[in-house]
Amino acid sequence: MSQGKTMIGLVKETRGPGAVLKEVPVPVCGVNEVLVRVKTSSICGTDVHIYKWDDWASRTVRTPNVFGHEFAGIVEAIGSEVTNVKVGDYVSGEGHVVCGICKACRTGNAHVCKNTLSFGITIPGCFAEYAVIRASNVIHNDASVPPEIACLQDPLGNAVQTVLSGDVVGKSVVVVGVGPIGQMAIAVAKACGSGRVFAVDINPYRLKMAEAMGADIVIDSSKQSFVDVIREATGGEGAEVVLEMSGHPVAIRDALKAAAQAGRVSLLGIPTQEVPFDLAQDIIFKGLNIQGITGRRMYDTWYQLKGLLDRKRIDLTPLVTHHFTLDRFEEAFDLMASGNCGKIVFWHDRVS
Repeated sequence: MSQGKTMIGLVKETRGPGAVLKEVPVPVCGVNEVLVRVKTSSICGTDVHIYKWDDWASRTVRTPNVFGHEFAGIVEAIGSEVTNVKVGDYVSGEGHVVCGICKACRTGNAHVCKNTLSFGITIPGCFAEYAVIRASNVIHNDASVPPEIACLQDPLGNAVQTVLSGDVVGKSVVVVGVGPIGQMAIAVAKACGSGRVFAVDINPYRLKMAEAMGADIVIDSSKQSFVDVIREATGGEGAEVVLEMSGHPVAIRDALKAAAQAGRVSLLGIPTQEVPFDLAQDIIFKGLNIQGITGRRMYDTWYQLKGLLDRKRIDLTPLVTHHFTLDRFEEAFDLMASGNCGKIVFWHDRVS
């Protein structure tokens, strides 16, 4: 792809709500990068934050910028030093572009590199006809995985890292907040041999979907205390594994209370305000193991999720509830913000 070409991209143009679909230059790949013709992309909760422009977005996002970071596509061109990718490859990509030389990167913790650039957040992303990614971030897709599923691997990685940050075999697992990543976490926990899986949310649509994804018990926490339900169901013990994915302050406090003595609580949901809790009673004296989860471990998590996905150990098909073309982005984002959907996929090679 030569310089000077243009494409249509969804751009976060100004530092406020909304986005603009406009003509932008086709990106040119550097010596260690690849150019991908995007076939599908999907909306992440992060994209909704960017679209609505909340406090997190105003602190984090660079503008103007093509946003979006979950995709699948075909490699159109490669840089002169690229050896691991060829033109025509069917790929997705890790969205964290890390430095590779800091202490975190050099000790196997690149997912928390302090120098991270984020695809679609601080550098151009994939809500466009073409996207450029670093060759070392390329993930090759199995031909059997359709594009509308292949573009979901980035959030699937969040779910896989959260679930598999400790043992789940035979253990009771609670997923608090069953948005798309929470739904994926249910499927992953079941595939990896968990005991009973509890799904907690306040959205009836998503609770019904959680049942379809394999949850054994669903709890509408707007109608009853999920702490009480879980304690009763576990003989007063509490859940051995609690995965907090809502980021809601009350839900986080209750997640700690719902955990069993010496249980694990993995925190993926991002609160927008400080969360007060009883450190002594709910963590120290219970001997809880608390984990902060961000992104995907590079690249351990990718190998785990591909083992599950490529070998059909999990089925994400029920999770994709709506398809749109990119020009219908306003309708798609309104639907995503309503919560009455699973994953929303954009098809880039179709017309409305």
